Amino acid sequence: MEAFLNSDYIKPMPYLLEGLVFTLLITFAGLFFGFIIGAFTGLGRLSKNKFIYGLSSVYVEVIRGTPLLAQILFIYFGLSQLMDLNMHKLVAAILAIALNAGAYIAEIVRGAVHSIDKGQMEAGRSIGLTKNQTMRYIIWPQAFKRMIPPLGNQFVISLKDTSLFSAIAVGEMVYKAKTYYATTFTPFETLTMVCVLYLLITIPTSIYLRRVERRLDV
Repeated sequence: MEAFLNSDYIKPMPYLLEGLVFTLLITFAGLFFGFIIGAFTGLGRLSKNKFIYGLSSVYVEVIRGTPLLAQILFIYFGLSQLMDLNMHKLVAAILAIALNAGAYIAEIVRGAVHSIDKGQMEAGRSIGLTKNQTMRYIIWPQAFKRMIPPLGNQFVISLKDTSLFSAIAVGEMVYKAKTYYATTFTPFETLTMVCVLYLLITIPTSIYLRRVERRLDV
């Protein structure tokens, strides 16, 4: 037991767990704001207003058409220079995840709302509800049910994407691993444990999402 605890696989765990805290913080905070952005943008993609539709579409296409790493560097270095800001690395990381995930969540929202039968809107209007009330009380609850599985998949994707923030020295798991094995010369053992920690989160999440999908029958 003592040999196991003193092995090169276990020694980096305190550093990696410290990085895991930042990984989860960036993921949850980024997806929280990303969902807000995605919800408004997704509904904007369904708008009959050409300006709102066009603005939403440009945002989605630009974000989905550029690499996340380029977005991270642009936000941290480019925007900081443009706006003369000393942007904190953690703020840049959360903003990058929020903007990136928001574009994909927008398509999830658009697809889910679009999948609801148009008769639902007509039924709501026929009983005296306004368009916004019909969306809020009839369309959105049904659409949100259909969003849950793909939103869970987006969580897994965004969680793994946090590894890219090592490029700007954010203290997430990969960065912590790199700084650790740079002094201990144990990259194989350290990175193995990084992969194990990611899998301990992503595999149960994927299993849970499949159960939810079957339960909701979506």
